[in-house]
Order: sequence, then C-alpha cells, then structure tokens
Amino acid sequence: MQLKHHLQQHPQRAALHNEIHARPPQALSAPLAISHVVMVCDAAQREASRAHVATLLHDHHLPLPDPQSSHFRMDLGQFHIRWELHTEFVTWTFMCPLSSECLGEQEPERALDAVPQDWFAKLPGQCLSSLHLWVVSSHAPGAATLVKRVLLEDTLLASSVAGGVAEVYTDFAMQADGFSHMVLLAGNMSPRRLGRLVQRLLEIETYRMAALLGLPAAREASTILSSAERELAELASAIRSATAAEEPMLLDRLTKLAGQVESQHAATHSRFSASVAYFELVDKRIVEINESALPGMQTIGEFMDRRLTPARSTCEWATRRQDALSQRVSRISNLLRTRVEIEQQQSSQALLATMNSRQDLQLKLQSTVEGLSVAAITYYIVGLVSYLAKGAHGVGWPWSPESTAALTIPVVALGVWWSLRRLHNKVFKA
Repeated sequence: MQLKHHLQQHPQRAALHNEIHARPPQALSAPLAISHVVMVCDAAQREASRAHVATLLHDHHLPLPDPQSSHFRMDLGQFHIRWELHTEFVTWTFMCPLSSECLGEQEPERALDAVPQDWFAKLPGQCLSSLHLWVVSSHAPGAATLVKRVLLEDTLLASSVAGGVAEVYTDFAMQADGFSHMVLLAGNMSPRRLGRLVQRLLEIETYRMAALLGLPAAREASTILSSAERELAELASAIRSATAAEEPMLLDRLTKLAGQVESQHAATHSRFSASVAYFELVDKRIVEINESALPGMQTIGEFMDRRLTPARSTCEWATRRQDALSQRVSRISNLLRTRVEIEQQQSSQALLATMNSRQDLQLKLQSTVEGLSVAAITYYIVGLVSYLAKGAHGVGWPWSPESTAALTIPVVALGVWWSLRRLHNKVFKA
C-alpha cells in the first residue's frame, strides 16, 4: 500500500541525492579513439561553454541538455561527446569507434578528426590539457606496433592495470599538435569496467595538470615571501635598538608589511588549497587503476611520485612559509604595539603628575593671595557701608559716616575671612 505524505522537502535534497550519480562512467567497447580536452574557464566562460554545446546539438538537430546540468553525453552519429562542468574548468571528451584497418596505419585515426573543426576551435576558455587515447584489444592486429607508432620510446611508461587484465602505455609528452598520447590495451573487460578504467585514466591527466596550477603561484609567492622575510628581519633588528621617537615609524612599516603578507596570502590560499585537493585526487585515481609493474618499465604511479613530489612540496612549503611569516609579523606587531602603549602610559602618567603639581601650585598661590582677597572685599563692603551711613546720618543716625565705617571694618573683615575659609573647606572636601 502506497503511503501518501506531504513532508516539507529540503530545497537541495534532489541535487544532493543525485550527486552520488554525478559524472557516471560510460560503458565502452574496444577498439575506440578518444580525444580529451580540458579548458580552464571563469564564470562567464563556463556559461559560454554551455551555450557552445547547445550550438553543436542544434546544428545536429538534437535536443538540448538541461540548463542546470553539470554534465551530459550525447551520440552525434560520427562521434560521441561527453561534456562536464567542474569548479575551475570544463572537460570535453570526444569518442568514436576505431576501425581495425586504422591500426596498421602510421598515424591512427583520432576522435577529434570527426569533430567539426570550426566549432572545436572556438571552445571557450584556455586549454590546460589535451590527450588522445586509443583503446584497442590486446589481441587486435597492429595493437603491438601501435605503441611504438604513437609514443616516444625514450620516455615510455607502462604498467599492467585493472588487476592485470589490461595494459596502459604513455610517455607524458606533448606532441606537435599540443596533445599527449596514451594507449590502452584492453583484455577481456566488460564494457562498464572498461568505461571506469578509461575515466580514471583521463582524470589522472586532468587532475595532474590542475594540481600543477599551484606551482607558478608558489614560485611567485616564494620571491615575495623572501623579500618580506628579509624586511621583517631588518625591522626586528631595528626594534631592538629603536628609540621612542623611531617606534611610530617602525610600527607603520610593520603594519604595511603585514598588509602585504596578508594580501598575498589571500590571493594564493585558495589556489594552494585546490592544488592539495587535486594532488589527492591524482593519488586516489592511481590507486584505483590497480596497476602493477611490467618488466623493465616504470609505472604511472612511480613516475607521478617522482616527478610530482617536488611540485607538491613546493606548494606545501609556500603555504607553510605564508602561515609562519604571518604569525611572525603578528607577534612582532603585538610586541611593538605593547612597547608603544607602555611608553604612552608612562607619558600619560608623567603628564598627570605635571598637572597635579601645577594644581598644587595654583592652590598655594590661591592661599597666598587669600589675604589680599579679604582686604579687597572688605574695602568694597566698607565703602558701601560708608555711603549708607552718609544717607542715614541725614535722617538721624547718631554716628558720623567715618565712625560707622571704622567700626564695621573688623566685623566685615572677620565675616569675609570666615566665609572664604568655609568655601575653601567645602571645595576641598568635595
């Protein structure tokens, strides 16, 4: 019995569920010619790549792919196309059957020959990797000589893969047309197993080149880091003997250096992180092809380990140098700021001490002139009393104005002095 429910669905549920089925391997049968191209694209070129696929399908009167899809494959008659949209690049894989007559030719048929050349020349982005792969049966006529015709003997690599069922040959050399060559001699493998093996071989080449994108950035960062490390060493030495007047200038230089280091770190951190991820994918794909050595031949895993290790170490060392330099700059900056703050606090304390001494001096001066203030205030009050006595004498006041003024002087002086002392005590208590 089918249950009906109306649970609220997560908006990303379908996309996340289908992620496990993303870019599934395609069942393949030998003999087969494959041309694989990797184009580095920005956001605009990625959308242009989707439109470029639609143009090809429209010319062949075929249905267009889902506008939201990140991969699709389609049989166009003369060739089969597989398009995949990745984070930084777009991969194009073209496949076509390989006739047995072509195996005896000096230059075997390539899958790219069946692709419209005008359309292919306008692929959006910049080519990072391109590979011609021929998949033939180990027992097919001409299979034994195909390796010698398309690969360089001096740099030839070979290994038994898929548990000894197949053999892969390559030289990791870029030919005159910009393509590398690889030959897979497939034994008795099922189409799906062969498709998985081919996909892993193509991914090894793709991720190998994507991982190496971090190498130029690491070399450029090394030059910048060396200069920054020298400047930091000079600043650290100058700080030891710097005077208080020189410290603000040193702090300004140190702040600019910190900005330069952090800016360079931000510009390359994502690139180095991506390289680490791509290197791990290369290692994983090499393990998955389950290769073993052929007599007298170097395997792909051995070659990658020996040739990619220096590039990987360079990227990792650049990352560690960036982190270490950033921490050193931060420590020295904090040390110098602490030193400047301590000196500023000492200056503030000295300023407060000076202000206190000035205030004490003002109080002493105020106490000194307090007697003069009493005399002045008494003089003005007695003057007012004298005028008052003159007026009162005319209406019967018995004492003369001079006598009245003389008698009020002690009283007024004592009252003024007492009032000032009281005010003085209140201010100091507050």
